[in-house]
Amino acid sequence: MTEPSAKGATVGRGIGIGLMYGLWKPRVLGAWRVPAAGPVILAVNHAHNIDGPMLMGTAPRPVHFLIKKEAFVGPLGGFLEGIGQLKVDRSGTDRTAIGNALAVLEHGGVLGIFPEGTRGDGDFASLRAGLAYFAVRSGAPIVPVAVLGSTERPGRLVKALPRFRSRVDVVFGDAFEAGDGSGRRTRKALDEATHRIQDRLTGHLENARRLTGR
Repeated sequence: MTEPSAKGATVGRGIGIGLMYGLWKPRVLGAWRVPAAGPVILAVNHAHNIDGPMLMGTAPRPVHFLIKKEAFVGPLGGFLEGIGQLKVDRSGTDRTAIGNALAVLEHGGVLGIFPEGTRGDGDFASLRAGLAYFAVRSGAPIVPVAVLGSTERPGRLVKALPRFRSRVDVVFGDAFEAGDGSGRRTRKALDEATHRIQDRLTGHLENARRLTGR
């Protein structure tokens, strides 16, 4: 197993900063809530394909994202691996992806997860158990992140992207622990953690919408 590159993620962050601030106008709120050091999981709503790159370019630390294997095609696949991103096969239990994600956290890195599993309404309505597993297994705190505005105004030239130079809000919430403090990783404990996570993420999204007016 080739562990994800921390240096690669740092390079990816630099590229993300250049692209996201060059093409759009990110407004970042609450980035100070991301712990400055140590393992942390960023749980991000997912309504648009640029949500991941937007977070990579606006987060205060380099991020290793779990990304569906279908995105790792041709030159893009090599590029994503080079910047420390993690390929995951969603059709079953991908032990390599799990090991890579836990390695990021064990080395004090930042793991980015779309807990809804796939792009949708971006409202955290359907959470997969993977986020709870990583949080409980590693003990890493979760920081909820809301990306708002990426779907509001499609571009005139490229309809699949937000309008160039439009504002996209990235709102970071308070870090929290998903587990109950017992360290248990039973099915019941993970189910309870998933419910706790969903409540916190949904609450953060509501607060972010009030804060930004979106």
